[in-house]
Amino acid sequence: MIMNKIGKLREIIKNSNYIVFFGGAGVSTESNIPDFRSEEGLYSAREVYNHSPEEMLSISFFNNHTETFYRYYREYILHPEAQPNDAHKTLAMLEKEGILKAVITQNIDGLHQKAGSREVLELHGSVERNYCSSCHKKFGLEYITDSIGVPKCNRCGKLVRPDVVLYGEGLETEVIDKSIHYIENADTLIVGGTSLVVYPAAGLIRYFKGKNLVLINKSGTPFDARADLVINESIGKVLKKAVENTFQTNL
Repeated sequence: MIMNKIGKLREIIKNSNYIVFFGGAGVSTESNIPDFRSEEGLYSAREVYNHSPEEMLSISFFNNHTETFYRYYREYILHPEAQPNDAHKTLAMLEKEGILKAVITQNIDGLHQKAGSREVLELHGSVERNYCSSCHKKFGLEYITDSIGVPKCNRCGKLVRPDVVLYGEGLETEVIDKSIHYIENADTLIVGGTSLVVYPAAGLIRYFKGKNLVLINKSGTPFDARADLVINESIGKVLKKAVENTFQTNL
């Protein structure tokens, strides 16, 4: 049954000219980055910090408890050792083939770029980018991991913050508009590793008007009934098998 579905996905990919991928946390869990909402993931920190992840990753908590924010952020959010998995690598390969036009991701880990993807729209920002809240000097991830306590700008001495969208902050209009443009023009939209319950990001799927809506997730989603193909399996395993022996570019 699963191989039949993967075979169908293979045919969809081969016959598509404009694929867009929309991904969530399930893409990165296969690189050993914890899922936000699982008890084994970020919620396990509640016993240590007595706050939920939503609280600790909010703009108000960042402003009022900056030192605690960074302690939690370094311990639970940053995973500099993580490497791209088969999902990241397959998507980068499809982009090189000219079939995949963009990756739209809810993840902030930068693994799509590390795998070689170029057109990556990060709805929630990236831990790889940081900037001074005063003079706006930019810093990489290592500046945060190598610092102690609250990171300060080495030019003006003010607070450095991650370029991620915290709870209580809005998504970047430019990123949203660009994502909508890609989805509206796609003939195939592959959605993977997301339960499609977090808005406004999940609402982007409503802009798809193409032929093939493919959902790949270990559990069901509210959009399953609208999809042309639903595969409840590992996103990395499915994508890798779907393109094996089909394209010249190696993973």
